[in-house]
Amino acid sequence: MRGTLALAVTLTLTLAACASPAIQPVLTPPTGFTGPAVEASTLRMDDGAQLPLARWASRDQEPWAVIVALHGMNDTRASFRLAGPYWAERGIETWAVDQRGFGQAPGRGVWAGEARMTEDLRTAVALARASHPNAIIAVAGESMGGSVSIAAFGSDLPPAADRLILLAPGVWGWTAQGPVNSTGLWVAAHTMGPYAVDAPEWAIRAHPASDNRIELFRNGRDPNSIISTRFDTLYGLVDLMESASRRLGDIRAPTLLLYGGTDNVIQKPAMRAALRRAGNRPGFRTGYYPAGWHILNRDLQAETMYRDVEAFLRDARAPLPSGAGPVLTALEARE
Repeated sequence: MRGTLALAVTLTLTLAACASPAIQPVLTPPTGFTGPAVEASTLRMDDGAQLPLARWASRDQEPWAVIVALHGMNDTRASFRLAGPYWAERGIETWAVDQRGFGQAPGRGVWAGEARMTEDLRTAVALARASHPNAIIAVAGESMGGSVSIAAFGSDLPPAADRLILLAPGVWGWTAQGPVNSTGLWVAAHTMGPYAVDAPEWAIRAHPASDNRIELFRNGRDPNSIISTRFDTLYGLVDLMESASRRLGDIRAPTLLLYGGTDNVIQKPAMRAALRRAGNRPGFRTGYYPAGWHILNRDLQAETMYRDVEAFLRDARAPLPSGAGPVLTALEARE
């Protein structure tokens, strides 16, 4: 009886101390603000915030396609530093931005919220369209960037892009986390939200994101990468991934989802459940790489993905050069 009473008192005190997970504050545009714009090394958003921009473009021709590229969790615009030059040689320009809370963007380490992140994507796409009105405009979202992309394209106000490319998108939301993970993260985010933790060393070794060890080393030593993650930021990420897992079937733009058979980050049950929920629709295609890892655009077989993306941009219905088959078929065969 005493133990039960003590537990009840502890739980009551814990819940009383709860605070909502932090989200970056709404910004007010500066005086004289004239609206979103492409600047020398940034994209100016609708609220005046500047998102650092990396661009890879052909020097001798106007691009026939432009990819607005969104990086994954704790990563930066540099995540497309290998893909960008490859595509540029083939007339495809890449715009990779640091999303809010990451890299050198405003609010480093603090979650920006789904509404703000998706609105930034809409703005970036609109700027790309205005800069290159005759080009095919596409979005490529990797991992968390894929979650943001799905949330935006599956909403009532999708970005005005012609294609969507999802690279191992984050769909590991609350329903896929299970009750133990969900409860633990909820409590941590509401009681210790600003406290940041590193991923355990054993987990990093057991679940590498790529077979490209050199790129993993470079990424880990990049001062713009985030190593310690706040609990409330993790909470926001899982919230976003839940939205992505539920909206995948609501996307109307021609879409190519690519996933690797050795992905240790977005687990197969979560991807399988999201694809089953999404169902089949015209224009929604997937490609399964048996030897692919999580960060597909930096794997040792990354050029396979680069070629498939180029082919999809040229003709959204054409066969993929790699011959990659449907993801769900491959995952169901492994159940």
